[in-house]
Amino acid sequence: MRLLLLVYILLSVSLNGITQHNAHAVSATRQPFMVRQGNKIVYHLYVTDTVVNYTGKKSNAVAINGSIPAPTLYFTEGDTAEIQVHNLMHMETSIHWHGLILPNEQDGVPYLTTAPIHKLSTHVFRFPIVQHGTYWYHSHTMLQEQSGMYGAIVIQPKKKITEAEEVVLLSDWINENPHQVERSLHFATDWYAIKKGATQNYIQAIREKKFGTKVINEWKRMMAMDVSDVYYDALFTNGKVDDMHARYKPGDKVRLRIINGSSSTYFWIRFAGGKMSVVANDGAEVVPVEVDRLIIGVSETYDVVVTIPDAGSYELLSTAEDRTRSTSLWLGEGEKKYAPVLPRLKYFEGMKMMNGMMNMDGTMNDMGMKMSLQQMDMNTVMYPEIVDSNENIVTLNYAMLRAPAKTTLPDGPVRELKFELTGNMNRYVWTLDNKTISESDKILIKQGENIRIILTNNSMMRHPMHLHGHFFRTLNGQGEYAPLKTVLDIMPMETDTIEFHASEKYGDWYFHCHILYHMMSGMGRIFSYENTPANPQIPDPIKALRKVYRDDRRFYLGAQIGVESNGSDGEIMLANTRWMFQNEWRLGLTPEKGYENEFHIGRLIGRNQWFMPYIGFDWRYRKHTEMEKNIFGQVNTKDQRGVICFGFQYTLPMLLRFDTRVDMKGNVRMQIGREDIPVSSRLRMNLMWNTDKEYTTGFRYILSKYVSVSSHYDSDMGWGAGITITY
Repeated sequence: MRLLLLVYILLSVSLNGITQHNAHAVSATRQPFMVRQGNKIVYHLYVTDTVVNYTGKKSNAVAINGSIPAPTLYFTEGDTAEIQVHNLMHMETSIHWHGLILPNEQDGVPYLTTAPIHKLSTHVFRFPIVQHGTYWYHSHTMLQEQSGMYGAIVIQPKKKITEAEEVVLLSDWINENPHQVERSLHFATDWYAIKKGATQNYIQAIREKKFGTKVINEWKRMMAMDVSDVYYDALFTNGKVDDMHARYKPGDKVRLRIINGSSSTYFWIRFAGGKMSVVANDGAEVVPVEVDRLIIGVSETYDVVVTIPDAGSYELLSTAEDRTRSTSLWLGEGEKKYAPVLPRLKYFEGMKMMNGMMNMDGTMNDMGMKMSLQQMDMNTVMYPEIVDSNENIVTLNYAMLRAPAKTTLPDGPVRELKFELTGNMNRYVWTLDNKTISESDKILIKQGENIRIILTNNSMMRHPMHLHGHFFRTLNGQGEYAPLKTVLDIMPMETDTIEFHASEKYGDWYFHCHILYHMMSGMGRIFSYENTPANPQIPDPIKALRKVYRDDRRFYLGAQIGVESNGSDGEIMLANTRWMFQNEWRLGLTPEKGYENEFHIGRLIGRNQWFMPYIGFDWRYRKHTEMEKNIFGQVNTKDQRGVICFGFQYTLPMLLRFDTRVDMKGNVRMQIGREDIPVSSRLRMNLMWNTDKEYTTGFRYILSKYVSVSSHYDSDMGWGAGITITY
């Protein structure tokens, strides 16, 4: 009988896929989503990766309780939250409670503050609700946030808001696996620019009389101008391209709790029914200010109040900053009233502006304009609705925000920190002071200190910097009434100052860019309270910290492989933030055409990473009877050669790659070339010449992200045509 009972238990566990972790088990029978027990609210969240996306197909998604976005969590200030997260997946996950003030071990950053939620296990979060406002939650594990793991949090004040309200959770969606997106960004593919129609190629430059602008851009070693990195297949409002709420009538006021839960998309917000009254930002109340539009940075929240003016259905239009797509919320019933559509960006005007700000050494120059707090949007030159219109459009900026009560910090010692936001678009490396998180030490702070942080953005991208577990004051000219925030969007060339009181007793608190792909490449720091006691959720802190650091140390594989009628040539690369492994080859079809292979291990130096010294091995063979010499008079030895070599690569103006090396026999070779000259939107030209008197030139026409038709001439292998695989 005991044997039968044991078999039954084992079969039950096996069939339900249950494993134990921290004394919790994933329940085969789901509990009610929410249960109130006095002032304690218990939520059950079930995480799964068997999800159907908006197209009706299974996808690379992660969902909570079967929906994207996850269900909204509702609390009242003074409640106690108990949130049981049941991980039904066969991989780790985590949840960070964005903007909430809570004990450090409940913050939800895996391996830093909180234990990861292991596969097929349950983790219980418990913390008091000490604030009110609009917040959200999301996975802090790898790229799960991009895959759909995010949801809204609404916390009512003790005296509840009685006006009508709607959650407006904005997000971005791509059908491609997010890990492929991340890998592609690190190899500077312009496939997403092709999808957007934003390559700024030479034919387009000539057609728009911007040829000189394009040449200067590449002379300064810059890529094409863009305001975002990824092309998205859809943008969502509450998980839908169009969300409808027909119950509102003329004269109704509606509080819209707008959350930017995207991974990398900024949204322009405009309402068809007139002005919007901004009443809160990042959960903290502000003195109401009326605007025609606002831009909401990645991970920010805004509460705005709108009025339904007349009969009809009025659009709240949320448009991606790059204007490729939009998503809508419709309020009211009847004839649709559309918000103004944002026209296409004038990319070459932006390129011209950036040319003037970029120095030849890769640093940026604000030209004495002393920009801050979004008050001078350098991208305005690209906005036709501003440049080509006499309409007086009131756009929100941070200097317009004012707290309703004094926000001055308590008395205490003041410590000032300065950070330069730095980056490298060509290799997609994002840093503070040219160091990733793994390359920098934790910043030790003491309870009771007042920390002032001066942030200067010396990159071409916006960066929404988020501080975990604390509100900070944004010093915006409002004196004692500076607004409180948890996220600060810092535009290119801006210098902004924030300050916060080190009010917590212990713990490590993350400070990072909230563009997901920037954070994963290492853009952030860790503030750590001195004398922090051991965290029971992190039993081996040294090993755990290695896992945190591993994110920005990962290697990515890239390749360009040509298969043509005259043979094959190509390059495979394995690279991370600072190191690169390269393998290049040319393979002919006959012994006379021969083959050659070069392997390099290089270290990328400097903020721009234009310089890479390397050590390598060169191996080649060709059946040849004539003695060949390079331009220095040295014997070329193409017949058979296997040598160790030392050299360096350097990125020259016009994005040309210069490579010089000497091998162990004393032979010197210099080479110059480029692979990706954008002739048209999809046509790319390549060329190469070296002092061994070898040269190539060719073209490839891009059919898809990975496949091109190509043709080229090689001085050793002759003409060929075929396909090129780009990975």
